[in-house]
Formats: sequence, structure tokens, C-alpha cells
Amino acid sequence: MPGPILHMGATVLCAHGGQATPPAPSPRVLVSGMPIATIAAPYLVAGCPFVPPANGPCVTGQWVVGAVRVTSLGQPVVIMTGVSVCAPTGTPLAPVAAQTRVLAT
Repeated sequence: MPGPILHMGATVLCAHGGQATPPAPSPRVLVSGMPIATIAAPYLVAGCPFVPPANGPCVTGQWVVGAVRVTSLGQPVVIMTGVSVCAPTGTPLAPVAAQTRVLAT
């Protein structure tokens, strides 16, 4: 399913509202003047309010399904319609805002 490509300026949250950012964006491809993210490295989550004794807070979020036909440096790019999972909670990441000009499938 096609979706907008996520870049460094995209707003991505864990399911509990913590801010997620890619630690290693792809420097070769720019969208809206910012590097894009690939599924190679997990997003880092900061400020997740989900506290123990449950299995939280969210620390990282890994995209497991990204673009099928678009890659950067051999890795699929992250798209808004991709599938992700946070550790240790098992909840997904939620892209809230991203550029809308470049779509990938």
C-alpha cells in the first residue's frame, strides 16, 4: 500500500505519546530538504509515559514493513502505512505528520 515517505522532520509517536526519532537517517536521499528514514535502524523513543509494573515504557520502535519497491542504500524506506513494533511494550509507532509530496509503494 503506498504511503508518504518519513523523513527527519516527520512527527512519529509511540502508542502512548512518546516522541520517536530515527537515529541513523539515510544521508543520500532528501525529502523536503531532510534525510529520509529506512527500516534498518530502530527509532529511539523518548518521553513514553507508560510506566512499570506494566511492560513499559517504550524505548525503541522498529519498522518491520516499509516500502516494497523503494530503497535507499539497499534498505526499504519507512512509509506512513508501514508496520512497526515498540520494545518492550509491543505496541506500534504512529506517524502523525510527514511530508505529502513523495509517496512510495
